[in-house]
Amino acid sequence: MEFCAKKNPTEEERRVKANSREYNEKFQYASNCIKTSKYNVITFLPINLFEQFQEVANTYFFFLLILQLIPQISSLSWFTTIVPLVLVLTITAVKDATDDYFRHKSDKQVNSRHSQVLINGILQKEQWMNVRVGDIIKLENNQFVAADLLLLSSSEPHGLCYIETAELDGESNMKVRQAIPVTSELTDTNNLAHFDGEVICEPPNNKLDKFSGTLYWKDNKYPLSNQNMLLRGCVLRNTEWCFGLVIFAGPDTKLMQNSGRTKFKRTSIDRLMNTLVLWIFGFLVCMGVILAIGNSIWEYEVGVCFQIYLPWDKVVDNAFLSGFLAFWSYIIILNTVVPISLYVSVEVIRLGHSYFINWDKKMYCAKRCTPAEARTTTLNEELGQVEYIFSDKTGTLTQNIMVFSKCSINGRSYGEALDDLGYKAELGKKTDPVDFSFNSLADPTFTFWDTGLLEAVKLGDLHVHEFFRLLSLCHTVMSEEKCPG
Repeated sequence: MEFCAKKNPTEEERRVKANSREYNEKFQYASNCIKTSKYNVITFLPINLFEQFQEVANTYFFFLLILQLIPQISSLSWFTTIVPLVLVLTITAVKDATDDYFRHKSDKQVNSRHSQVLINGILQKEQWMNVRVGDIIKLENNQFVAADLLLLSSSEPHGLCYIETAELDGESNMKVRQAIPVTSELTDTNNLAHFDGEVICEPPNNKLDKFSGTLYWKDNKYPLSNQNMLLRGCVLRNTEWCFGLVIFAGPDTKLMQNSGRTKFKRTSIDRLMNTLVLWIFGFLVCMGVILAIGNSIWEYEVGVCFQIYLPWDKVVDNAFLSGFLAFWSYIIILNTVVPISLYVSVEVIRLGHSYFINWDKKMYCAKRCTPAEARTTTLNEELGQVEYIFSDKTGTLTQNIMVFSKCSINGRSYGEALDDLGYKAELGKKTDPVDFSFNSLADPTFTFWDTGLLEAVKLGDLHVHEFFRLLSLCHTVMSEEKCPG
């Protein structure tokens, strides 16, 4: 079991000194251990029961159980209510415990990742959960950033590095970050071990695109911005290595600040069933009132005649109190109008549905060998309740793949399929694509139908050559050298 240190709730500004755990521990900053699970062994039972009794039906049946313990009004054994109620609570608790077990497992997997931490001038492999504010970390290409870091130096010129922020904002494009010039020269562990700069910055917040702070070092101060930060969840790309100073760790990182606490969520079906239970309970109350009044009238008008040959003891002598007790007796007798078996069925169906999602071959990604994964068994039916999808860019619902299809150069359009006479080919007419076999570097999967563009290139058309020159220079494509082997 992992215990994660809590953050200081009264923090107004953050002061971080490099390579000084003793100094930073005075401020009781959070460790780099994260926790997304809802329960532990001690809190599971009370918290889970509290959440379950927020369901109107569970509260209703618990109330009935209490009524059945009163002998003056109960005509049914309490056993008939407590068994199905305990069954419903147990099934839901087991399902919630299973979901939370996988959250604990995921937390442990993330907290057990390793990073290279500079301790006493030596790079040591440490688990993420043991990283502390003020530590200097070395990242290598394609590694996840363990915490929110101030970039100190990198293998690239001028302290540049490239990161992928897909986990933070969903964008797959590379972003550039740069170390401030005064630290970009600290490229070896000896110099970094003697680095004792102090950073004073804003407290933890959830603003991904903003950061303000100041580095104080050697009697000078240097302004810091978001362009100097590497946030947790990013991946280092196209950069052999870099060093960073931990500013925010664990729950204080911007990634965790945006995730919030794991909440108890209800589906639209849960809300509908709660509403229906309230209406049914209202109907039950009306029926109880009508039957209690009818019972009082019957006892006064007819029932007294039965006592001549079938006497019975009156529980109470007061007519109003007798009607009151009769009302609750009818509530107990008619309690089955709210079907407790419905809730058992719903929970079992949800559990089975989550397995069907995991087994669905139509949602299997063959490219990554990854099946669909239902991370919770309580929200499955919400997938069928989606009415509107707000998609802000290409790549959210579609593959972000760009294929060269057409272009316009000096007023002429290239890319249409042409027939032998040079006219636009009719729809459905078979035409041959351009043959690029003469170029050994050409992409064999690329298909282009207009031979006019290739002929213009071969004839040395200045406008066409200028077009491709600009296309090859003005872009954000980054080449990556593959290591041998």
